[in-house]
Amino acid sequence: MGEQPCYTLINFPTDSEPHNEMQLKLDLEKGDIKKKIEALKKVISIILSGEKIPGLLMIIIRFVLPLQDHTIKKLLLIFWEIVPKTTPDGKLMQEMILVCDAYRKDLQHPNEFLRGSTLRFLCKLKEPELLEPLMPAIRACLDHRHSYVRRNAVLAIFTIYRNFEFLIPDAPELVGTFLEGEQDMSCKRNAFLMLLHADQERALSYLAERLDNVHAFGDILQLVIVELIYKVCHANPSERSRFIRTVYGLLNAPSAAVRYEAAGTLVTLSCAPAAIKAAAACYIDLIVKESDNNVKLIVVGKLSGLRAAGGEAGARALPDLAMDVLRVLAASDLDVRRHTLHLALELLTARHAEELVSTLRKEAARAQLADHDDAHKYRQLLVRAMHRAALKFPEVASSVSPALLELLGDGSEVAAQDVLTYLRHALHAFPDQRPKVYAKLLECISSLSVGKIVRSALWLLAEFADTAESARAALDVLAAAMPAAAPTDDSEPKAEKKESEKEVPKEKEAPARQLVTSDGAYATQSAFNLPKVTTDNNTNGLSSALRDGESFTAACACSALAKLALRVGDPEQANRALHLAASLLAYHKQNAGTAPNSGLTADDMEHGATCVRAAAARPPVIRDALLGGSRRALAALLALPDRAAPSLLPEAEQQQARTEREARSARRVEVETGINFAALAGAAAAAHHDVFELSLNKALQGRPTGSEERGKLSKVTQLTGFSDPVYAEAIVAVNQYDIVLDVLVVNQTDDTLQNCTVELATLGELRLVERPAGVVLAPRDFATIRAHVKVASTENGIIFGNIVYEVSGASMDRGVVVLNDIHIDIVDYIQPAACSDADFRHMWAEFEWENKVSVNTNITDLREYLQHLLASTNMKCLTPDKALSGQCGFMAANLYARSIFGEDALANLSIETPLHRANAPVVGHVRIRAKTQGMALSLGDKINMMHKSAPQKAPEPVSAAA
Repeated sequence: MGEQPCYTLINFPTDSEPHNEMQLKLDLEKGDIKKKIEALKKVISIILSGEKIPGLLMIIIRFVLPLQDHTIKKLLLIFWEIVPKTTPDGKLMQEMILVCDAYRKDLQHPNEFLRGSTLRFLCKLKEPELLEPLMPAIRACLDHRHSYVRRNAVLAIFTIYRNFEFLIPDAPELVGTFLEGEQDMSCKRNAFLMLLHADQERALSYLAERLDNVHAFGDILQLVIVELIYKVCHANPSERSRFIRTVYGLLNAPSAAVRYEAAGTLVTLSCAPAAIKAAAACYIDLIVKESDNNVKLIVVGKLSGLRAAGGEAGARALPDLAMDVLRVLAASDLDVRRHTLHLALELLTARHAEELVSTLRKEAARAQLADHDDAHKYRQLLVRAMHRAALKFPEVASSVSPALLELLGDGSEVAAQDVLTYLRHALHAFPDQRPKVYAKLLECISSLSVGKIVRSALWLLAEFADTAESARAALDVLAAAMPAAAPTDDSEPKAEKKESEKEVPKEKEAPARQLVTSDGAYATQSAFNLPKVTTDNNTNGLSSALRDGESFTAACACSALAKLALRVGDPEQANRALHLAASLLAYHKQNAGTAPNSGLTADDMEHGATCVRAAAARPPVIRDALLGGSRRALAALLALPDRAAPSLLPEAEQQQARTEREARSARRVEVETGINFAALAGAAAAAHHDVFELSLNKALQGRPTGSEERGKLSKVTQLTGFSDPVYAEAIVAVNQYDIVLDVLVVNQTDDTLQNCTVELATLGELRLVERPAGVVLAPRDFATIRAHVKVASTENGIIFGNIVYEVSGASMDRGVVVLNDIHIDIVDYIQPAACSDADFRHMWAEFEWENKVSVNTNITDLREYLQHLLASTNMKCLTPDKALSGQCGFMAANLYARSIFGEDALANLSIETPLHRANAPVVGHVRIRAKTQGMALSLGDKINMMHKSAPQKAPEPVSAAA
């Protein structure tokens, strides 16, 4: 059944009971209507699974076909579509003459539904002997009173004319005459569609007479008219001026589908800036007004493609629409907003930069009040967008900095880290704006309380205190937030202690009020018993982070104070900075163990003390390292391409970089790739490509994978031996959600093999869609059998089976050849993907399934093992290439991939080479985390198999910092 044309998809439960052939025949012959319906459904499912029930055809013709029940009529249409209608020698079965007579009566039935459904069924027939007696009845249906019958009659005539022109050679004239007098829009659409494909001249003449009235046609007819205009202008470019005004008019059609197709056709007809601008404006209007988020994403993708393909005309026309693109931010979907911001920044020019930043500032202020689930992620996107805008056009940085600092808050916001990343870049790259940004940072740092954000802000505060005034201002801010160390018991005399205790007056308790509760019981309440509201400013923000926060935060504060002591010119202020650092260390030392987060770790205490001693001694090496080395390291970091600006669409940007890299490098062509001879093609074919044909081919091909790019020959699997009676090999093609097996079967004997069948079974999350049909193989003959396997999840699977055949002759011997197992690789389902460090950490903490795989390999080089791992698992390395460079005997890297089912796979690589042994193999482990158990186990099995294979290099570069 897999090689036959398919028009209807039917889903049957896999756990249905096995059929009883005698009971089916009995139900079809003597059962009531309900039993006949159920029996007919079972028969359809049996035929679809590839089985045959002999003697069933005449029973259905005698006892089921004459019935007038509508449900049975519908099921019979499906049955006659799938049932074999010819004998093994290719001749039409005699029983089909009776079927043909029954459908001739249905074409003359007074019920319009039966007529129309029968006409639709005739579109699926491929036997001209069945259609020829029905032609007069099909012609008569063109004059039926009901439009449902007429439009299906036009479709039937169109299909029959396309497949068997000799049955109705005058179809274009017949349908042209019908089109002139028809009033129903759906009938006119079908008739015009037939003329579009069968007789374009007649369709053009009909359209030319009504060009001024196209806007009044229905949307289904307008869509076909747009397609006709595209095809005519594609074949004959001189016709563009004749129809371009009509396409411009359809940009304002009421139907969104018509406007979308008209905009796409307009940019293929004209490359003028006005045409590109009109099409882009139409796309933007569609995105704003359409409610479906999938449609929004598709149209945003079309806008991005229009910018890429527009060339110089697009570069002149589209930047004026950058502000209009921002109207799409009103959508609620985060992916739509992300793609929109990316597109707006790509279109941005210096003329609109200030206006765009102003709009993004208003959007950020509005987003702060939003409380939906993705509000924090949207604010993060806005911060990154303003960051990229400021780097692209430095003149707007002065308005970006205050807006981003307003989003800083107490540091708990997701976007806070992105705000500090921008501040780091702005303070380094824009020296003229440094004083203003630094002053604003001093105002905001007191309210920060999150450890990671506080540490980043302290580093910025100490690094960019370029003047003595800014260093003193920073010291004042830090001094106000420092916790005071309590005096020791020995430092204060006991007598003074008692006097001070006496001087403190004891608070008088107010008389308690007696209250009566709702149940009649008595309760007392005193104003002095209520919790006291503290007015101490040092209980929140920076003070709480230094006092009760993470241990490393206090160590970073000591490091910042040491750097400020070196930057400030006044010795008194330098001593003040060192005193603050020492008092902070003393506070944590005194309060160690009194609270859960009190006290510093030994490493942090040593780090803080070392910073204080270094700042006090002021050796030249330390001074140069603290004051100059960190600035040079920052400049080198910001010079990296992946650190220059935050990414809004990491995958799109990496795809663009990959495309540019492939364009620069020499193109490798596989041996089976076809050769296109431009001299043998027409001029129009050489200059343009039919977008309808290209989109159809892409849809049929599915999503390309790395194996397809390397050629189909790399996926050939040998199933039997060369000495077996039947040789078989298969090409395993993995599409999005199914696997297609193209099995080549070769008869290596001198006998004719009857009913040669490939019987397959699956193990794992795989399901055989249909049983491959049997074939007859002549001596030394071959045939191709196709089988489809459905994939349910990202797990390893096995396909196994055998080939069964019968040798023709007196004995009719039956032979069996067992096939080799086909292992379905998980790598075919997963693709390299990118994610940010924060997202990686979040998923790592969230996913519950972990698989720890020990490294067992003969590879001695750390980098070579990483390349082998990436090539074998199809994962992407998120650790920057800069961090992996050098030879230290140890390597740690994060890997990430995503399956075609949307499942995420994380891996952490920790490997080393023993330094005391020369040429020792790599040791360590790979930790895998996934949301499902099957994904984690399958990746672990793949890594274990990888250890036994020869090393290979990854096709993509390792560096992919998100």
